[in-house]
Amino acid sequence: MKVCVPSAKTGGLEDNVGQHFGMVPVYTVLDTETDEVQIVENTSQHNGGVGLPPELLSEAGVHVMLCGGLGTKAVNMFSEFGIEVFVGAQGTVETAIGDWKEGNLASPNSENVCQGHDHDHDHQH
Repeated sequence: MKVCVPSAKTGGLEDNVGQHFGMVPVYTVLDTETDEVQIVENTSQHNGGVGLPPELLSEAGVHVMLCGGLGTKAVNMFSEFGIEVFVGAQGTVETAIGDWKEGNLASPNSENVCQGHDHDHDHQH
């Protein structure tokens, strides 16, 4: 299974979780069966490229996305591409993956999704 975490800088298990999944420079993808780490550049339209992050990550074979938080529209887009989303990721990518494996991250619901798209609020959910 491939698990993806939006990464704040250059990616990798030691990088911090990026708090705005669509605007991060890269995504760190861990294959949980082989422990292989892949860095996927964010070439989506959010960063001047083409397409949306769920489409990009689907093409990379991602099954699960771990992020700090995101809105309902984004959750639905990931779902359309068959990618399951968990929110509440924080700290390093490695910490976020460990929290997910331990069942400490939540599925998105009306209580924990971002309600607007003004990014004046803190994404540390």
